[in-house]
Amino acid sequence: MATTAAAPSRRRGAFIVFEGLDRSGKSTQVQRLVDALNARGVQTKGARFPDRTLSTGKMIDSYLSQKADLDDRAIHLLFSANRWERASQILEDLRNGVTVVCDRYAFSGIAFSAIKGLSWNWCRAPDVGLPQPDLVLFLRVSPEVAQQRGGFGQERYETSEVQAKVEKAFTKLGQSVGKDVWTEIDADKGVDEVHEEIVRRVEQALGSEALDGEVKKLWEDALGDEKD
Repeated sequence: MATTAAAPSRRRGAFIVFEGLDRSGKSTQVQRLVDALNARGVQTKGARFPDRTLSTGKMIDSYLSQKADLDDRAIHLLFSANRWERASQILEDLRNGVTVVCDRYAFSGIAFSAIKGLSWNWCRAPDVGLPQPDLVLFLRVSPEVAQQRGGFGQERYETSEVQAKVEKAFTKLGQSVGKDVWTEIDADKGVDEVHEEIVRRVEQALGSEALDGEVKKLWEDALGDEKD
């Protein structure tokens, strides 16, 4: 009796996150990558956090532009809520085979809150269970180069002192997700050179066997009743 071969399962999309210090060129590189992947036939969408189009995003925008003040804990939870508002859409896109390229994510939220003296575990807790990126590209830029780029200092956290502290926090966060997910890019280089390196890294991620399985949950070891 003849058997019918099972149809091959559809690979999901890759979740790619850009992190980095302010003025490292993240937004430019996110758009260039989205355009490059779509041009190659890889269905791709861009995303960014905070998402200022959402209800929580409007409050965050007022805070970042220094038009309003909020308690440090309140603003941290607001940033996390902003990510959860968009999480289900990200998961749906990934499961439908769409690659999502995101400008900032939970790592930024934790890094900027932790340097204020808030508990590291408290900062991480609201984001436990979010979709975990398949690749985090951390764009490292030197203070000298960042300050030469237009717009530096316009928002609340854009000072050399704050950026130095945030960089150390990002290093710790990279260790928490592992070098198989977190990779650093020298963003002091020219825009084209940085883009080429990013594309190489992303091509590796798109070929990963991980895309044959479900999207992992961020810091899933902390889910349930386990102690953090």
